[in-house]
Amino acid sequence: MKRAMDICGAGAGLIVLSPVLLVLAAAVRLDSPGPALHWSRRVGHHSSEFRMPKFRTMRIGAPDVATHLFPDPDQWITPLGRFMRRTSLDELPQLWSVLVGDMSLVGPRPALFNQDDLMDLRRAAGVDVLRPGITGLAQINGRDELAIPDKVRWEAEYLERRSLGLDLGILFATAFRLSRGVT
Repeated sequence: MKRAMDICGAGAGLIVLSPVLLVLAAAVRLDSPGPALHWSRRVGHHSSEFRMPKFRTMRIGAPDVATHLFPDPDQWITPLGRFMRRTSLDELPQLWSVLVGDMSLVGPRPALFNQDDLMDLRRAAGVDVLRPGITGLAQINGRDELAIPDKVRWEAEYLERRSLGLDLGILFATAFRLSRGVT
């Protein structure tokens, strides 16, 4: 049932949002040199690596690490990238990853390939069996402000409680937060 919801949701999202996706892709290209999409190396289901698309928010040549690890992230983030990150518009291409089965609409956010501390905690908690998601319990309960152990606790809770009803609640909470400008 979850996979069917993912396919229907991602397919519908890509169709309905296609004009927005095209405008954003053009805006990224106009904002700074380089491609519209960045294909990030991520770790997902059973610790397997996959490539996840995002609208590019960083300048070409930026280090491939979590932004909070940059000494001065502002030197790398493009002007449009700041807006897209704040509104989570950079995440929209991940609907493709959901459609092809690398991700789900709801689950733990996919880790960067070099986030060994996060993946070690996920494996210890059994969370790495989940397909990564565009949103999840950690995202609606603090997102990037959460320490890694706290994120994994929320993800472990999701693993224990997962259901169609919980997924729908998380999707609704995510949409509500985005509509209020809280991401």
